[in-house]
Amino acid sequence: MPKLGDTVDSVLVLQWLVSVGDVLAPDTPLIRVETDKAEIDVESSVSGVVRELLVAVGDEVATGVPIVNVQQLEN
Repeated sequence: MPKLGDTVDSVLVLQWLVSVGDVLAPDTPLIRVETDKAEIDVESSVSGVVRELLVAVGDEVATGVPIVNVQQLEN
């Protein structure tokens, strides 16, 4: 989970916006989370194929924790 703000140490997972097998490009919305102030869509920073979702809806996730396993595509 990327750092979403100076005061945000963890977030609540509201909804996955991708599924296993989906192809990602950078900036593809991955997951919707809730901070103490807002709902935010977290975007992918890489391209590839989603292999595993590592957190579930309802989980509280700390900054820095992996949330998705992505297999990068070969060029």
